[in-house]
Amino acid sequence: MAKASDIMTEDVATVRGSATVAEAVHLMKLKGLHSLIVDRRSDDDAYGIVTDTDIASKVVAYGKDPKQVRVYEVMTKPCVVVNPDLAVEYVARLFAQTGIDRAPVIQGDLVGIISVTDILLKADFLENPRVRVLETALQKAIAEARAVLAAQGVAAEATQAAWEAVNEIEAELAFCKGETPAKTAFEQYGDPQLAAELATA
Repeated sequence: MAKASDIMTEDVATVRGSATVAEAVHLMKLKGLHSLIVDRRSDDDAYGIVTDTDIASKVVAYGKDPKQVRVYEVMTKPCVVVNPDLAVEYVARLFAQTGIDRAPVIQGDLVGIISVTDILLKADFLENPRVRVLETALQKAIAEARAVLAAQGVAAEATQAAWEAVNEIEAELAFCKGETPAKTAFEQYGDPQLAAELATA
């Protein structure tokens, strides 16, 4: 499963919040970028981001002089950030939920930037869609849980833990599909006695 760190761009251009919008635009043109990460003033400060859309909608649209407007006046801060270990599917979901199309990748410090373009061009979702991966993982987890049940019995902690692992995968799969199964995997394949015990626990 691809992670943010697998597809992010490591060469990130940054700008100071005190820089002028004209300076930011010059840097964007020079590097062929649509956004710049705004540097933190200190270790406990938040990162910001300024995009071409910010500049177009907040400066150009109102006829303001970009040499007189500062980056901090048009940037977003704090901005949404991504952990490098986050699976690409969750990055895409985060973007969809927040309405953004790029975010800095942070692990203590700035390590990269990830965008919708990175997801579309570099991720493996065409070859390994999340639903198919989860369906495979679910079948494997069910087989393992049934084997633990047969070997250790209904009351074993390992049995309950194995079925909880099945439940976790099943819940994620249901979320991805947008549907709830008529019967859970446990109800279909698990031990009826254990199901009754867990229901009354």
